[in-house]
Amino acid sequence: MNKNNKIKLVSLIGFLVAPLLHAENRTEIEAEPEADSDKKVVVVGVPIVKDNIVDLFSSTSTLVSEQQIRDQNAIDLASALRTVPSVQISRFNPVGSFGGNEGGGVFIRGLGSSRPGSEIKTYIDGIPFYMGLWNHPLLDLLPLNGMQSITVHKAPQLHVNGNNFASINLTTKRAIEESVQINAKVTTGEFGTVTQQADVSGRSGNFDYMFAQGYATSDGHRDNAGGELFNVMGRLGYDISEHWNVGGFYLYTDNEANDPGEIGLPAPAIAPHYDTNAGLFALTLEHTHENSSGSLRLYSSSGDGDWLNQPALDGDTLTHFKMKGVRLNESLSLWQNGLVTLGVEHDEVSGKIHFNRIFPAPSDSFETPEFRLTSPHLSLSHEFFVNEEWSFIPSAGVRYYDHSNFDSETTVQSGFSFVSDMMTVFAHFSSGTNYPGLEVTTLSDLIPALGTSWQDLQVETLDHSEIGIKLKLETQTAIDFSIFENKISDRYVFGFPPHLPPPPQFINIGEYKTRGTELSLRQSISNHWALLAAVSLLDPDIEHLPYSPERSATFGLNGKWEEWRVSIDSQYQSEIWAMNQSRAAGNVNMQQVSAFTVVNSRLAYLLPSLGEKGEVFVAVENLLDREYSFRPGYPMPGRWLQLGISLSFEP
Repeated sequence: MNKNNKIKLVSLIGFLVAPLLHAENRTEIEAEPEADSDKKVVVVGVPIVKDNIVDLFSSTSTLVSEQQIRDQNAIDLASALRTVPSVQISRFNPVGSFGGNEGGGVFIRGLGSSRPGSEIKTYIDGIPFYMGLWNHPLLDLLPLNGMQSITVHKAPQLHVNGNNFASINLTTKRAIEESVQINAKVTTGEFGTVTQQADVSGRSGNFDYMFAQGYATSDGHRDNAGGELFNVMGRLGYDISEHWNVGGFYLYTDNEANDPGEIGLPAPAIAPHYDTNAGLFALTLEHTHENSSGSLRLYSSSGDGDWLNQPALDGDTLTHFKMKGVRLNESLSLWQNGLVTLGVEHDEVSGKIHFNRIFPAPSDSFETPEFRLTSPHLSLSHEFFVNEEWSFIPSAGVRYYDHSNFDSETTVQSGFSFVSDMMTVFAHFSSGTNYPGLEVTTLSDLIPALGTSWQDLQVETLDHSEIGIKLKLETQTAIDFSIFENKISDRYVFGFPPHLPPPPQFINIGEYKTRGTELSLRQSISNHWALLAAVSLLDPDIEHLPYSPERSATFGLNGKWEEWRVSIDSQYQSEIWAMNQSRAAGNVNMQQVSAFTVVNSRLAYLLPSLGEKGEVFVAVENLLDREYSFRPGYPMPGRWLQLGISLSFEP
């Protein structure tokens, strides 16, 4: 879809929605749902992140709600997660992610910088959605409009998903009660930046529905730093009975991001750019009963990631992927205070790639084999009441992997929590797998000397351990503290003599550990003001691990004064190694970026006539006008602002 057609579609949607703006405003404030749990530890409302959650299997995750996404004026996933403790981001441009690493990536506790492939996987409503052929996330495929929340799982969690070391799940909006909710937002700002988002969700009788659409464009803060994002998404569900719902979901996204190049080097006549598009379709069957709930999801997705106008003779690299699969999950309360989760995941992925090189370099094409992975899982937990104030919750789980091309693997997890109204003390131990993806077959075609050595690879593994404590002091203060260790084994690389013994080959020889600490404080100052302060320390035992700062910190302040709403967030990180953690044996990353502190702010004036979320606002990124970058020679913008208007109503 070209730019003119996108603008026409955006205008058409705006034309259809505009008459509804005169409808009577009857919006009521609804509390956001807490994480599902038989035993909940309630925390105060906070800025930046909604909560750090310890579930009934003693595993931890961080939840970012729609409100926090709005308060950060986040355009994409990287900006929405920039303040989550122990999460680092990278980017080139104000809008658009160039590829899946330093041009637009997310890294969790030192994980996620491996290229090709990645230890982190991304999901929408539990369905995997990423660049299947290169086996890593592409952030531009993951829109924010229409999303209710984002959950960051910082370690393997076998009862949630498999075949990753960490994961990010985006949850779409869903109407539970009879209602219609319409939201819209438009911004304009420096560098020719324009964004527009709209979503409609509701329920009528036995039907529930959600439709969302978004568009963003920017010329960028320097030459060739422009980008463009476009997406449409929708869901339609039908209640077969009181307990059963059937539905269909679709998503289409089409994007472009330019590479501005390193400052000081001659600019190319035509800048490289990375174009992505993808579609996802899913059918769902869900049920909720008194002692059980579950879902069956059938999905199919396909898309392209095209690297165009590459330097020298590389020309264009055109990549296409297809994924399909089944997700079956069930949660059962088979006995009092007990929980059983079980299910099976089956995924199939294939792709093809075309190298349209510049003469005299030869062009080439390669069609990958199809990889299939089936993964059943089972987890158990039980709550024992020690006395009137304390309970003890032990848990255990197992997940089995059967791969079409590699050896089978079994992983386990265990944990326990001591829980009271004011305190949770927990420990979690889990092992995770990360199977080589189609990237190994593609590299073997590119480098014929590697032959079929990829077929002898073993699965990469991670052993995770974490202990921590959650405190809730009265209703004003929440403190989270944890210590963790990750041990990565059998990381695969490829190489040639003298870095590897002959012949040239793929081989599992990588091994390293990371240890870390997280501490966060969420404080409610009054009925209208709250703050967050968080510090993360990371200590890998290998040098040059990218995007793994020894020290990082986050601060946020949100509040309301009469008709004004203020949001401030800031991030600090010590110097880091940049670029990626290459799979090539003997490759040493020697590029660093300096430490930086960035402050962002958003000031909104509330307009009740435009609905519960109605407001006009100004958002300023890099408020203190600091010089910083995520890759050497790729400076981020100085101080820049956007003006916007939001509305929401129930017709």
